[in-house]
Amino acid sequence: MSLDSVTQSVDEAVSGFFEPIAKWLGEVVFYTVPVGGTDLPLIVAWLVVAGLVFTGWFGLVQLRRFKLAVDVVRGKYDEKGSTGEVNHFQALTAAVSGTVGLGNIAGVAVAVSIGGPGATFWMILCGLLGMATKFVEVTLGVKYREVHPDGTVSGGPMHYLPKGLAERFGKNGKVLGKVLAVLASFLILFFGLFGGNLFQVNQSYAQLVSVTGGEDGALGSSAGALFFGILIAALVGIVLLGGIRSIANVTSRLVPAMAGIYVAACLIVIVVNITAVPDAVTSIVEGAFNPEGVAGGVLGALIIGFKRAAFSNEAGLGSAPIAHSAVKTKHPASEGLVALLEPFIDTVVVCTMTALAIVIANPASWGEARAGEDIGGVTITSDAFETVLPWFPYVLTVAVLLFAVSTVLTWGYYGLKSWTYLFGRSRASEVTYKVVYTVFAVAGSLLTLQTLIDMADAFLFTLAVINIIGLYLLAPVVKRELGSFLEFVRARNADPNAGNGDDDDQEPVKTTV
Repeated sequence: MSLDSVTQSVDEAVSGFFEPIAKWLGEVVFYTVPVGGTDLPLIVAWLVVAGLVFTGWFGLVQLRRFKLAVDVVRGKYDEKGSTGEVNHFQALTAAVSGTVGLGNIAGVAVAVSIGGPGATFWMILCGLLGMATKFVEVTLGVKYREVHPDGTVSGGPMHYLPKGLAERFGKNGKVLGKVLAVLASFLILFFGLFGGNLFQVNQSYAQLVSVTGGEDGALGSSAGALFFGILIAALVGIVLLGGIRSIANVTSRLVPAMAGIYVAACLIVIVVNITAVPDAVTSIVEGAFNPEGVAGGVLGALIIGFKRAAFSNEAGLGSAPIAHSAVKTKHPASEGLVALLEPFIDTVVVCTMTALAIVIANPASWGEARAGEDIGGVTITSDAFETVLPWFPYVLTVAVLLFAVSTVLTWGYYGLKSWTYLFGRSRASEVTYKVVYTVFAVAGSLLTLQTLIDMADAFLFTLAVINIIGLYLLAPVVKRELGSFLEFVRARNADPNAGNGDDDDQEPVKTTV
C-alpha cells in the first residue's frame, strides 16, 4: 500500500469520525444571530465588547501609554535582578510569532473580498480595541506566573485564573479557578497540536509545492512531503528542547525578518502605485459606511472586519500570556504594556498593509472573488503583489515558511505549558509531549485532518469565553498593577539610577485586592 493511499485513508477515517462533533461544536461556538441583514457571530461580539470595556476601564491605555510601551521594549525601564527568562523584546516577538501568520496573508484577502474595502477600517478599529484586552490578560499572566526552582517560568490562564480568583474570592473562587484552569489547559493543548502545528506545516508545504512545479515537481510526491515534514519536525524539536530561551532567540530573529520581508513587499506595491493610494484610502473609509456593493451593508463590512481582526490577533484568548509570562520584570504591568503592541503589529500594521496592497493593485482574482467566485485568499494576495513583482510567489513562499515555523514553535511552547500543568513537569512528561508534538509536525505535510483543525478553532475560541470572564473579575488587580508601574516610571524618570541599586534583589511589594 502506497504512502498516499495510507494518508488518504487516515484522513477519511478521522474526518468521518470527528466531522459530526466538529460540526456541532462549530455551530455552538460560532453561533450567529441575524443583525441588520447579516449574521453576527456572538463570539466575535464577546471579544469586541471586552475590548470596549477594557479600553474605557483603563482610560485608552493603548493610545495614552503607546510610547511608554515602546520605551519598555527598548529596555529603558529594565531592572537588575528581575525574575524571568527572556527580555521584553524577546517575549514580544515570541508572542507575535504565534499570531502573525497565514491569516494575515490569506484571511485578510478573504475579508476584503466578502466585506469590501470597508472591512479594512473595522479591522483596524477592532485591532485597536484588542490592544486593551491584551494588556489586561498579559499583566495578569506575569503577576500570577509560577517561577520554578530551576529558574524557568510558567504562566497563562491556567495559572492566573485559579490564583487570581482564589485571591479575590476565597475558597469558592479557588474551586472555580481550578476548573477553568483545567479547561483552559486542555483547549490550548488541543489547538496547539492541530491548529498551531499540523495546519501551519500543511499550508506551508502546499505553498512550497505550488512554486516548485506542483504535484509533478520535486516536492510534489509523498516522499517529498515526508522529507519536508521530517525537516520541519527536526528543526522544531531541536528548538523546543532549548525551552523558551531557545524559542525566543529564534523568534526574535524570525519575526523581524518575516515582517520585514512582507511589509517591504507591501510598500513596493504601494509606492509603485502611489497615485492610487488616495483613492484606495477613500474607498476603505467610504466602504466602511457605504452599504453599496457590500454583503450585509455597513454592518456586514463591520462584522467581517471585526471577525478577521479578532481571529488574527488572539486578544482575549489567553494564549499570549503564556509567552509573555517568561519576561524578566518586577512589574507585571510593564509587560502588559509591551503586549498591547502585539495587536497593533499584527492587525493595524500587517493586516492593513495586506488589505491596502490588494485594494491598490486590484487584481483580477479579487474582482472575481467579490463577484462570488471561489478564489483562495493566498491566491488573491499573491496576484496583488505579482502585478508589481512577477517573482513575488517565491518571496511569499519564504514569508509563509517563516510565519509557519515561528507559529509552530510558539504554539509548541504554549502546548508544553498546558501539558505540564495537566500531567506534571517531570522530564518524562516533557519528553513525551515534545515527541508527540514533533510527530504532529511530520503528519502536517502528509495529512490535512481539516475536521480536527475546525474543532481546534472552536476550542480556541471557547477559551475566550472562559478567559474573558476571568479578566473581568480580575481587572481591579490590573488597575493596581498599572498604578504601581507608573509610580516606578515616574521615579526612574526623576532618577535614572532608581531601581538599580542594592535593593533590587528584593521582591517587589505584592498588592492584594
